[in-house]
Amino acid sequence: MTTPDLGPGGADLHLELPAEGARRTALAQALRSAVRSGRLAGGTLLPPYRTLAADLGLARNAVADAYAELVAEGWFTARQGSGTRVAEGVATTDAPSATAGPVPDRPRHDLLQGKPDPASFPRDAWAASARRALSEAPTEAFGPGDPQGRPELRRALAGYLSRARGVRCGPENIVICSGFANGLRLLASVRPPDWAVEAYGLPFHHGILETAGVHPYPVPVDEDGARTKELPARVPTLLLTPAHQFPTGGRLLPARRAAAVEWARGTGAVIVEDDYDGEFRYDRKPVGALQGLAPEHVVYAGSLSKSLSPALRLGWLVLPDRLRDQVLAAKGLRESWASTLDQLALADFIDCGAYDRHVRRMRLRYRNRRDQLVSVLAAHAPEVRVTGISAGLHAVLALAPGRESPALAAAHAAGLALDGLSTYRHPADPTPPREGLVVGYAAPPDSAFTRALEALAGVVGR
Repeated sequence: MTTPDLGPGGADLHLELPAEGARRTALAQALRSAVRSGRLAGGTLLPPYRTLAADLGLARNAVADAYAELVAEGWFTARQGSGTRVAEGVATTDAPSATAGPVPDRPRHDLLQGKPDPASFPRDAWAASARRALSEAPTEAFGPGDPQGRPELRRALAGYLSRARGVRCGPENIVICSGFANGLRLLASVRPPDWAVEAYGLPFHHGILETAGVHPYPVPVDEDGARTKELPARVPTLLLTPAHQFPTGGRLLPARRAAAVEWARGTGAVIVEDDYDGEFRYDRKPVGALQGLAPEHVVYAGSLSKSLSPALRLGWLVLPDRLRDQVLAAKGLRESWASTLDQLALADFIDCGAYDRHVRRMRLRYRNRRDQLVSVLAAHAPEVRVTGISAGLHAVLALAPGRESPALAAAHAAGLALDGLSTYRHPADPTPPREGLVVGYAAPPDSAFTRALEALAGVVGR
C-alpha cells in the first residue's frame, strides 16, 4: 500500500459524496455548496487533482473535470503554476452576512486601566533574545517542562528582583507561573479559606478567590493604602498591593508596612504581595518590595503584564520555604506550566540588559503621558482632583458623591472607555463608597492621545 502524494499545497477539504452514482457531478455540487456557504473563502488554494482524487477515492480525470466546470462558471480561477483557487468576490448567499444585525458601539478612545502601550513592545530586542535562547537551549529543554520553571529564568529573576525591587530570594524560592492570576489560583488552593483583601481591588482577583471557596474580609483603604492596623487577628492570608494600591494609587506608608509585617509575624500569617507595576514610579524614590522585610511571611508575586506585555503569559511567585512544595504539588507535573521557550527568551532578555533598558524607556514615556493628563485636566477641569499619579499606568479622578454615574454616561457618549472607581469596591466593604473615574493613560496611540484627553476633560469639566 502506498501513501498518496499530497502535493505541495492546497486546503484540506471535508466533502461528503454519495458512495454510488455520478460522483463527478456530486463533487462539483459539493464544491459549489462549500463556496456558497462560506466554508471555502475567496482566494483559498485548492488541493491538486491527484491529492483530492486520492482523498475521495475518485479518478483524477473526475476531479479535473469538476474543477474545469467550476472555473468555467466563475467559481474558481486557474493559472499555470499557481494552482486552482476559489475566485475572489464570489457571492455567498447561504452564508451569514458579516454585517447582519446592529453594529455594536466601539469606543473611540481606550482609557481602560491595566494596559501597557502595545506599540512599544521591543520586538527587535525580544526577537534577538528568542533567537539566542532557541539556538543555545539544551536538548532537554524541548522535553516535558519543570513545574517550578526553567533554572535559567529563575536565576535571572532572582538577580533582577534583588537589585531592582529589594526582594530577598534565591532561584530555589521562585516558581514560574502563567501570570499573576494563575499564581493567585495556586495560592488559593493551598491556603486556608479565610483571607483579608483590600476593600478596593480587581474584581477578577476577588472572583478567583471566591471560586476557590475563599471567604474574604475587606480591609479599609484610604489615600495611604490599606489600613493595616485594622487587620483581623485570625485571618491567615492577606492580599496586598503595597507599592501602588490598586486602583486608588496610594503608597503604603512605612508605619503601615511595619504594622503588616508585625501582624504576619505575630499570627503566623502570610502576605501575598501583588507588585503589579512596581517598576513604574515617577515622583519619589522607588519603593522596595515588602517581601524584603519578612521573606518567610510574604509571597512576592509579579508578572510581565504591565512591564512588557500581557501577551507573554509569564509571572512568578517568590515563596517562603514552607510554601514552595505545597504550591508545586498544587501546580502538578504536566499541565500548568508556562512556555519553556518564552521562559528561556525572558532569561536572555533580562541577562543581556534589554529588560532594564525597556523599563527605563517606558518609565519616561509613561511619566510624560501622566504629566500630559495632569496638565490638560488642570487647564480644562481644575476642580477635578487627580490622585494615584506617583506611579503606575493609571490615575484616579476623584468625584463628588453622585457624580460617578453621570460622568460614566457622558464618557460613553463621548466615545471614551474607562471605569468607575466604585466598580472596584468589594461588596462587603463597610466603609462609605468613594466615587471617581479610573483612567488608564498608557495604551492610546500618540496620534489620538491628545484628543482622548480633551474629550475626558470635557466630560469631567461639566
